Amino acid sequence: MKLSTRIGLAVGCTVPLLVLAFGWLLLHLVARDLHSAEDQHLRQRAAALLPDARALLRASTADRPKAADTRERRLYSAALDVGIRVIGPDGTFSGGPQPAASVPLPANATGPVTVRAGGTGWRALSRPVRTADASGTLWVFSPDSADHGQLRLVGRRVLVNTLLAAPVSGLMAWAMAAGATKPLRRLTRRTAGLDPRTSSARPYHRPTGVTEVDDLAATVSTVLARYDEQARRTAEALDTARSFSAAAAHELRTPLMSLGTNLDILTAHPDLPDRDRTEVLGDLRREHTRLLGLLVMLRELGRGDLVEAEAFRTVDLAEISDAAVAEARRRAPGARITLDAAPGLTVHGWEPGLRLLLDNLLANALVHGRDARGRAVVSVTVRHRGEWTAVTVDDGGPGVPAEARQHVFDRFRRGPDSEGSGLGLTLVAQQAALHRGTVTVADGPQGIGARFEVLLPSGGAAPPERRDWLIETAGTNRSQSSHKDAF
Repeated sequence: MKLSTRIGLAVGCTVPLLVLAFGWLLLHLVARDLHSAEDQHLRQRAAALLPDARALLRASTADRPKAADTRERRLYSAALDVGIRVIGPDGTFSGGPQPAASVPLPANATGPVTVRAGGTGWRALSRPVRTADASGTLWVFSPDSADHGQLRLVGRRVLVNTLLAAPVSGLMAWAMAAGATKPLRRLTRRTAGLDPRTSSARPYHRPTGVTEVDDLAATVSTVLARYDEQARRTAEALDTARSFSAAAAHELRTPLMSLGTNLDILTAHPDLPDRDRTEVLGDLRREHTRLLGLLVMLRELGRGDLVEAEAFRTVDLAEISDAAVAEARRRAPGARITLDAAPGLTVHGWEPGLRLLLDNLLANALVHGRDARGRAVVSVTVRHRGEWTAVTVDDGGPGVPAEARQHVFDRFRRGPDSEGSGLGLTLVAQQAALHRGTVTVADGPQGIGARFEVLLPSGGAAPPERRDWLIETAGTNRSQSSHKDAF
């Protein structure tokens, strides 16, 4: 059922009830006003008749018939349009319109009351009459006009208005509701044919001035935009999942085959010499460590591709740097790692991602930044640089050749003696790009070792829409330099 029809029916049922309620109230108000007018008239007539009633009662008590007749005629003449009844100890004198003598009267009526005789109503008022020798009661009667003409007229008009109010109010409400909901019907027609699964078309809404309709249109647009965003993010998540499985299958094939070969050797040669057995077990441990590291790195790449902008907040970079350096010192107790960070230095970013960036820079320096005697000397510096925040990691190793620097951040790029996953520096580049920053590699201080420098915007920025570092690791046709072009 349409909204306009519902409104029309509701109004068509409600208005007659209101008309009846107010008509009932009107009848009571009219009856009260009529009674008030009648009662005021009765009081005035009773006050005027009271002296003649007292004289009639004195003449009747003194046993003077002629005087009593004279007083009775004078009393009836003064009564005019009301009926009177004088009840004394020796009899009752009555005249004018009034209920029959058989109709019982109230024993104590200090104010006007209604007396009914058959189908007729009377307003009656009593006043005590006292003389030196006797006492009696003066009753004044008037037909109760509130039970007749005016009330019947008002009642008929209320009933007619009630019968007319139902269809008229219903039609008027339906017409007004139909006009008011016209912008809503127009919005419905515009959105009815939209299918966000098959088309990217979205409705254009021109403000109508109707707050509810404009709010609904804005809500529909917001819902569709969120649907588009979620559909895009879902597609990216599916691509990431597929790429994760493809990359894992490709990169895990060789270490798994090596594990299988070593296990076959141990199984086929249970009497293998201790020296050879120890070598095979060492290979197994190294391959296991490499596999575990590869899976962890792939997972972190996937997290970086799927992180939402809502996860970004104000982060104390000095505190994260201190925690990362403390963890690196625990893992490499023989290394000398120093930290120079300004306290309270904050950026807007994703805290797990920034910690991952520092951990991998330190891990790279501890593995590849050792000098000829195997010592690791690493220096970490965090400083403001204009509108940027610079994170610098220096080591004392052999450095990175100039011709290899453009490929050092490529996926699965490992050095000749590296046992890592080849994704550590890729994660550094991913997190720098995710925070709208840059990462570069150059010679270290005095040309010794390597310097990795990450520049992050101090004010923060929204992450890029396109994040497909893991997807490109699966061997897609897109150029792997697409991310590096930003650096």
